Amino acid sequence: MSGRLFFIPLLFLSTFVWAQSGGNNTYEFLNLPAGSRIAALGGNNVSHYDDDLNFVLNNPGLLRPELNEKVVLNFINYLSDINFGYVSYAKNFDKIGMFAAGMQYINYGNFIHADETGEILGDFVPAEYSFNIAYSLPVSDKFTAGTNLKFIYSDFWSYFSSGMAFDAGVSYIDTAKLLSAGLVIKNIGLQLKPYTPGFREPLPYDVQIGVTKKLAHAPLRFSVTAQDLLRWNLDYVSVFNNSYELNTSIADTTFRQKFATAMNKVGQAGDELIRHILIGAEIVPHPNFYIALGYNYRRRTELSLQTAPKLVGMSIGFGLKLTKFNLNYSLASYHVAGASHHFSVGLNLAAFYKKSDYVIQNIP
Repeated sequence: MSGRLFFIPLLFLSTFVWAQSGGNNTYEFLNLPAGSRIAALGGNNVSHYDDDLNFVLNNPGLLRPELNEKVVLNFINYLSDINFGYVSYAKNFDKIGMFAAGMQYINYGNFIHADETGEILGDFVPAEYSFNIAYSLPVSDKFTAGTNLKFIYSDFWSYFSSGMAFDAGVSYIDTAKLLSAGLVIKNIGLQLKPYTPGFREPLPYDVQIGVTKKLAHAPLRFSVTAQDLLRWNLDYVSVFNNSYELNTSIADTTFRQKFATAMNKVGQAGDELIRHILIGAEIVPHPNFYIALGYNYRRRTELSLQTAPKLVGMSIGFGLKLTKFNLNYSLASYHVAGASHHFSVGLNLAAFYKKSDYVIQNIP
């Protein structure tokens, strides 16, 4: 019965979300990859099942009893002097459910404060914060539903804003088939206090879905995540972009013109489809060690240079799992001018005060 009650607000709020249109949003830092492993898998993942608490920020349906007494600490050296991070702690309460509390933040670095004459009056550090409380409960032996409530505060010197957002997600995990999947509705909410009185900006609402599959007889695990599902057209239209313009010089007959136009539309539709997809793969030679790779086509298409694309859109990382803590690192390439470094530390508090009869959980 409790499972049905959980989905009543979910269905109500999903109607509100689908009514939103695409466009510029506020609090975009909510979409940054908080965990090192998530960044290594392409920047987002809503289906990966492991004892990594960072995935709960992407899908609260992944909050399960195996994460009890786990802590994650993340620091990301982003582009320029921008840094962001995420910390969280999970606790299981018998007969109530799983809870997790955390904070996500971004620091934009030092800015010079000057007046209209150019006189320097000092400096300031703009920053944004999100304080999160997640809760989950099992719907069945394979399905878990979860919610995540976010209290948001944004400080840009003389401009301040606060807001509230809500995530609702569900995960499906079949350990026998080494398969997991997730569906999440993210950032349902509004600005409580806008930067400018009377002008409220939309939040980055989204619906995301993903699947993760581990091969039974090979140390490989693959993930496919679809995001930005509220908006089909993600193509950035530029006056310099003529990728899909018809070459009329070869379309010298009616048939050839129609054929070229049809192929042009097929190519454009394929490009739009792939922009929604993130692909991640992991090599898992041992349950306590992994190497992760990711490919973000949209990031590569929009941020790489045609003359020197290099590794833009690619990401790589690795992690080591020990008894009391986990260490993770990843490198994500955003542009030829720079890449982001992600550092994650996971702590298993139960291992510190339960010194006997403790073993590392090997989750498929």
